[in-house]
Amino acid sequence: MHTHTMKVSSKGWVVIPKELRDKYGITEGAQVQVVEYGGVLALMPVPDDPIDALHGMLAAGPSLTDDLLSERAEERAREESPHE
Repeated sequence: MHTHTMKVSSKGWVVIPKELRDKYGITEGAQVQVVEYGGVLALMPVPDDPIDALHGMLAAGPSLTDDLLSERAEERAREESPHE
């Protein structure tokens, strides 16, 4: 974990260090969110296209579509099997 100390101006402005702006792609005019949780303030860049930024986010995990299709096939098999 790296820490950066910044000074707050009389207007409440804080300058994000260049190293972090470059690392997170924060350019002039970019939007950021300040999130408060558990006594911590976190600065998060807002992607230009949030939908595009989330694309593929779950690619490494299990396929929810495959799970749903498998579950539907099991239900269909139960419905089609003769009841005892």
